[in-house]
Amino acid sequence: MKKSDIKHSWAEPYKIKMVELLKMTTKQQRIKAIKEAGYNTFLLKSEDVYIDLLTDSGTNAMSDIQWAALMLGDEAYAGSKSYYKLEAAIQKYYGYKYIVPTHQGRAAENILSKILIKKGDVIPGNMYFTTTRLHQELAGGTFTDIIIDEAHDPYSDHPFKGNVDMAKLEKVVKKYGAKKIPYISIATNVNMAGGQPVSMANLKELRAYTKKLGIRIIHDMTRVAENAYFIQQREKGYAKKSIKDIVKEICSLTDGATMSAKKDALVNIGGFMATNEWDVFEEARNMVVVYEGLHTYGGLAGRDMEAIAVGIAESLDDNHQRARIGQVEYLGHKMMEYNVPIVQPIGGHGIFVDAKKFLPHLTQDQFPAQTLAAEVYIDSGVRTMERGIVSAGRKANGENYYPKLELVRFTMPRRVYTQAHMDVIAESVASVYERRNSIKGLKMVYEPKYLRFFQAKFEKL
Repeated sequence: MKKSDIKHSWAEPYKIKMVELLKMTTKQQRIKAIKEAGYNTFLLKSEDVYIDLLTDSGTNAMSDIQWAALMLGDEAYAGSKSYYKLEAAIQKYYGYKYIVPTHQGRAAENILSKILIKKGDVIPGNMYFTTTRLHQELAGGTFTDIIIDEAHDPYSDHPFKGNVDMAKLEKVVKKYGAKKIPYISIATNVNMAGGQPVSMANLKELRAYTKKLGIRIIHDMTRVAENAYFIQQREKGYAKKSIKDIVKEICSLTDGATMSAKKDALVNIGGFMATNEWDVFEEARNMVVVYEGLHTYGGLAGRDMEAIAVGIAESLDDNHQRARIGQVEYLGHKMMEYNVPIVQPIGGHGIFVDAKKFLPHLTQDQFPAQTLAAEVYIDSGVRTMERGIVSAGRKANGENYYPKLELVRFTMPRRVYTQAHMDVIAESVASVYERRNSIKGLKMVYEPKYLRFFQAKFEKL
């Protein structure tokens, strides 16, 4: 064999220092558990789960440096040293001027929405996210989708399916006027589209357009480092740029941000709101005291802020992102080998299985994605989550939203599972796929008022 023929595999840029033992269950135990949970994987007890892919939010493994940083936490009620470390990290790596810490991302969305949105406002964005849209609606606004059409097609091979369709945006501006648009809501690595990235070229075009009209861009930067990795890999002119530099450039094209640090920043709790506008910051500082805590801790312990500051730096390491997304890609390719229909190109934070194509005999009102998530759990103890009609919720008039995408999300916690776990997951999905024609749907028997996917209950048809 020639040296040039040798394939070099990637490996995790860390070694395992501590393990958490998992509970192994039988199929009968899992059938009982999912039935008691109303066929909603959110209502399962974590001790009954073998491999937990429900979310990558707060489920990451922290590094030894992050654990050490916890001991440095300054728990002073006011003026914590840890707050100033977090502020410095955000200013250094993201470039935003002012920050308000919050207990997690949705708290930042709540504060931002209350400050910027008036009744009757319209907020265009590159596909809705559940909590973001709800906060916009509770503040009196209406979300409108301006993502490119390819984002709604699971099998389009467009490399940047998170991009804004500028023609769609222009129609919204002409219809409502710039004064009715408090900001454009831009998510990097669009969750509901399957973890799909936005290109730098699209962001630059959007920035130039909004600058002329005086419209803000607010950045949902929960997975911005993953988006930067895809820009590095796919966009001309960025192959030799570091993740760190690409992230800074992305942020420079926006006016403010909300972040759940529980994703990219590799911690179990925390988030922040950032802005370059003093007036918005001043109002946010007032509101955080009402809803979260003093402006120098915002619902977080000092140790949490220390861990976030370290996690931000670690998330921007090129080797970390290569391994993180490499593991997701490994699982995706394994599923494709078994002919399992997944969203393509493979996204950043998880694999999204196309439940409509997986279970074509079920109508959307029979909740195919919710059904599939339950079936995978029964098969192997792997917990996933629905991203379809249940997550989409209802309109103001009570009618269901019917999203084009009906997906099951296999979300990958960072630095938690091994390649062997990926094999188990893929084999389980393949096993369910083999018996797909015999699977029956669900009916909803309990629906909460808000964000129903968290607590709704179902029964087998």
